[in-house]
Amino acid sequence: MTNPDFANLPVVVAGLGVSGISAARVLHGLGARVTVVDGGSGAGLTARAAELEALGVAVRLGDGDSLPEGTRLIVTSPGWAPGSALFAAAEAAGVPVWGDVELAWRLRRPLAATGEPAPWLAVTGTNGKTTTVQMLASILTAAGKRTAAVGNVGVSVLDAVLAEEPYDVLAVELSSYQLHWAPSLRPHSAAVLNLAPDHLDWHGSMEAYAADKGRIYEGNTVACVYNLADPATEALVREADVEEGCRAIGFGLGAPGPSNFGVVDGLLVDRAFVADRAKNAAELGSVEDISPPVASEDGAARRRPAAPHNIANALAAAALARAYGVEPKAVREGLRAFRPDAHRIAEVGVVGEVTYIDDSKATNTHAAAASLAAYRPIVWIAGGLAKGATFDDLVQGAAERLRAVVLIGEDRALIRAALERHAPDVPVMEAAEGQTGAVAMAEVVRTAASLARSGDTVLLAPACASMDMFTNYGERGDLFAAAVRELAGA
Repeated sequence: MTNPDFANLPVVVAGLGVSGISAARVLHGLGARVTVVDGGSGAGLTARAAELEALGVAVRLGDGDSLPEGTRLIVTSPGWAPGSALFAAAEAAGVPVWGDVELAWRLRRPLAATGEPAPWLAVTGTNGKTTTVQMLASILTAAGKRTAAVGNVGVSVLDAVLAEEPYDVLAVELSSYQLHWAPSLRPHSAAVLNLAPDHLDWHGSMEAYAADKGRIYEGNTVACVYNLADPATEALVREADVEEGCRAIGFGLGAPGPSNFGVVDGLLVDRAFVADRAKNAAELGSVEDISPPVASEDGAARRRPAAPHNIANALAAAALARAYGVEPKAVREGLRAFRPDAHRIAEVGVVGEVTYIDDSKATNTHAAAASLAAYRPIVWIAGGLAKGATFDDLVQGAAERLRAVVLIGEDRALIRAALERHAPDVPVMEAAEGQTGAVAMAEVVRTAASLARSGDTVLLAPACASMDMFTNYGERGDLFAAAVRELAGA
C-alpha cells in the first residue's frame, strides 16, 4: 500500500493511548472508516472511547486480538509488540501495519518555498534522545528556522506534519518501537547516539533491537551520524542503504579527524562540513556553552562543565544541524539557549559545599553509567525496579568514583551484591524498607548528606525504574529536589 486515498478506507487503530487517539482523529478527519481496538477496560478507557465515538469512530474495548472484517490498514501505537495476535491476523490477511510515524511520513505536505516536504533530522539511541533532539531544535531556532522537537517528545509528529503553519524542518526523536513500524521513513540525516540492551522483551533479541534502531539511517541523503565511542552505531551505518553522496559523520569527545566532530582544548569542533576538511576545522562553541547557568551559594550565576554524555549529545545535535546547513554561530547560540528537561542530570542545590544532582531519568544502567562518569567523589543514590538488569559492569566502572552508596527500592539487593563484589570498601547504607514517597526520599537525602564531604556530589541516578516507591521518575526527582531544599533550610 503506497499513499492511499483514505476516504472510506477501513482502518483499525491499535491502542487507545495518546498516539492512538491522535491517529484515530487524523484518520477520521481524512474520511477513513476508523475502528479503534484495545484489549484493556476500565473507566479511563471508557471515557476516551466515548469521546471518539461521539465523533463517529467505532471503538472495541476488551478485544485487541481479532482483526475486524474488511480491514485494509492497521495503524498501531508504538508499544504494541510485533508478536501480538492482531498483527499475526493482519499478516495472514495481507493487511499492512504502520505506526504513527509512518502515517505522519506519508501525510507530509510540500512547502510553498521548496515544493518539497519539510526535511526530518532524526535521532535515536538507547539514551540521550530527548536531550539531543531538544538541543537540535534550539540550534535550528537560533538559525531562524521554524522548527519543533517532535516524535517521542514535545509536539506529536502527526500534529507537526499537519500544522496549519508549516515547519521548515523537524527535529524528530524516534524510539525503536516507532522505527519498527516505519518502513518507508527516509530522513534527511539521522543519528544513532548509542546502543545498549533495552526493551529486549519487545524486540526479542539485541540483534532485532539494533536492527530497528538502524532503520533510521535508511535512505538518508546527507549524513549518517554515529558515535565514535560505540562501534555498534558505526556498524549500523555500514549496513544502511543510503542515497548516493550521503556521508558517515562520527562524533566523539577527543580531537576529531576529517569528517568527524569532537573537542579540542574545551572547544566543540567540526571537521566534516568545512572546506578542505583534511586541514581545516570550524569552531562551534565551547563545552561550557552546553550547561545552563546555575546560581552558586553566593548567588552568582556560573556555568559548570558539562557532563561527558551531554557533550556527546551536543556534538550529535551540532552534526545534524551542520548537515542541514546551519552556520557555526547559530550552533553556539542554540546550545547556550538550550535548557534541559527536569530530572536529566540537573543540579538542584549546593548545601554545605556538597552538590546535589537529580538524574532520576537514569532508569537503566547505561544512563546511570553516563551520569556516574560525570562526577567524583560521589555519594550515589541507587535502586528501584531493576527490570531484569544486572549491575556488575556498572559498579565495576564507577567503583573508584564512589564515596558511599545509599540504596533504595525493591531490587536493592542486586546492587548491594554487585557492590560487595566490585567495591567492597565503599560504605553502603539502605533506606528503611516499606517507606515510599516524600518520607522515604527525605530520609535518603539526609543519609546521603551524612556520608558526603565538602566537594562531593550526591547523585540520584538510580539505574532502575521508580514505580515501587514513587508514581514515576518525575515524582522521584521532584521529591529529591524538595528534600534537598529542606536540608538547606529553604
